[in-house]
Amino acid sequence: MSPGAGGGGHTRRGVVRSHTVITPGGEEPGPAQPDVDVATLLSADTTTPREGLRVQARRVMALLEPGVLSVADVAAYLDMPVGVVRALVADLVRTGHIRTAEPFVPLAQPHEREFLERVLHGLQRL
Repeated sequence: MSPGAGGGGHTRRGVVRSHTVITPGGEEPGPAQPDVDVATLLSADTTTPREGLRVQARRVMALLEPGVLSVADVAAYLDMPVGVVRALVADLVRTGHIRTAEPFVPLAQPHEREFLERVLHGLQRL
């Protein structure tokens, strides 16, 4: 086995301390980021002060002022990668600037066997 491969937490550059969380002042790490999906619906909380927000966060908040948008919509309007928008939105949710809602997806309706067979035969003819 080569040095650094598989054991002891050592690499060629030194010891890796992968499970140690060091925070300023010995504070406990903050809460985990909210889970934000690309389809998550977003709305701005107009009562939360916006002082101190960065430019990108202000752009997101301005987009959400008229109504509700999904994370994917915000990414498209701002021409930003979805992953970046998800991280930005998660921070804004954590600070109370944005409220989230799951998209409405209706329950599937059971179909009759005859209908499904006709669809299957139609697809096979293509």
